[in-house]
Amino acid sequence: MVEMFLSPDQSPEAIAVFSVTPDSLEALLAKLGPLAEHWVDANGYGAKPLSVLVLPSDQGAVSAVLFGAPSAEQRLGAGALAKKLPAGSYFLSDGFEDKGRDSLAFALGSYNFDFYKKVDSTMGPKLAVDPALDVEELSSVIDGVGIARDLINTPAIDMGPADLAEQAETLFSTHGGTCNITCGSELLRDNFPLIHAVGAASHREPRLIDLAWGDTSHPKVTLVGKGVCFDTGGLNLKPGNSMALMKKDMGGAANVLGLASMIMAQQLPVCLRVLIPAVENAVSGPAFRPGDILTSRTGLTIEIGNTDAEGRLVLADALALADEEAPDLLIDMATLTGAARVALGPELPPFYTDDEDFAAQLGDCAAATQDPLWRLPLWKPYLKLMDSGVAETNNISGGPFAGSITAALFLSRFVENAKTWAHLDIYGWNPTAKPHCPVGGEAQGIRALYQLIKERFAS
Repeated sequence: MVEMFLSPDQSPEAIAVFSVTPDSLEALLAKLGPLAEHWVDANGYGAKPLSVLVLPSDQGAVSAVLFGAPSAEQRLGAGALAKKLPAGSYFLSDGFEDKGRDSLAFALGSYNFDFYKKVDSTMGPKLAVDPALDVEELSSVIDGVGIARDLINTPAIDMGPADLAEQAETLFSTHGGTCNITCGSELLRDNFPLIHAVGAASHREPRLIDLAWGDTSHPKVTLVGKGVCFDTGGLNLKPGNSMALMKKDMGGAANVLGLASMIMAQQLPVCLRVLIPAVENAVSGPAFRPGDILTSRTGLTIEIGNTDAEGRLVLADALALADEEAPDLLIDMATLTGAARVALGPELPPFYTDDEDFAAQLGDCAAATQDPLWRLPLWKPYLKLMDSGVAETNNISGGPFAGSITAALFLSRFVENAKTWAHLDIYGWNPTAKPHCPVGGEAQGIRALYQLIKERFAS
């Protein structure tokens, strides 16, 4: 995605883009001259948010561009420029108050998923970035977002557990990291019974992907991502309309890999571990059933109330493994519950933690990076909603209430030693296009988390 960036010396003929409002338009036109004034009048241009007007020179070439400043709710609105500008080289001029944010938005808005339908990205606009910006870090963040989007957008036929493992291993090997994979019956041998049970019905073997990078003397940061490469719902089969987007059920894995890419590219001083339980929740003879009682890695017995609540099961084994090392920071990400979408919608993922300082810092980082997150409570009295008469817990609650909270509480039972733990219940998908993102797979929360990890461990 960073190919649209040019250094100023690469594009000495770059065209100025001015961000304007209805109130600032007249003063700018006075500077640009009569031709610009006449052109604006002729086109009835009023500087509405996200509107673009190309100004001609007296020779008929493009002399400048006017861009209607985004509203307060469109803080990444500069992404619209990537789709609206004609081919050419541009730079952000007067009116852009935060060129780092707006350059990021431009890059995010230029994203295309072109694995199956080729798009000639060479014909799009390019941006000559402000030399004061840290372009390397900006590019690392953009690349991480692109990794998450690409993985989610890839259909399950090409993104099964083995494919996800290959992508993860390639990413880490590029940065000098390592990868260990526990696959199929090895999961039972090494005490990952829940991961094995959820993936047993698929002809594509389940696996635990264990990735490591960094100096072991640095603070331990462990990321766990739900890697359900396709979710039929199991024997509690989803209806067709609910299954249509289930290629995105590995969105947690995609997002932690995108975040890991940012961390490794910027060489943050952490000892990074990434754990991804990669499975396909399919239907066949070996499928686990409602009413089954499974035993987790920690020995906790779980009655299966619904086979479509499988993500928390595979995360449980992975979290238990991560927790055995007592990491300084343990974060899991998962496309876990529809209840989170009902509560907060697709654009605002909830997060859960008992660490007040971490929660405040993450909230600040989310606001600073325009990567929205909202804290919901780990309301422990709701644990009783998952009581079972025949096992130590059920994998679902007994009623329709607080589904995202009860899922988070279920996961909390597998974290005892980590100094700080947080769970993010993301959607991983844009249902409608926005200036900085098309419809499709999305990175949610990882720009905020990268900022937090940098502040905590690299400051």
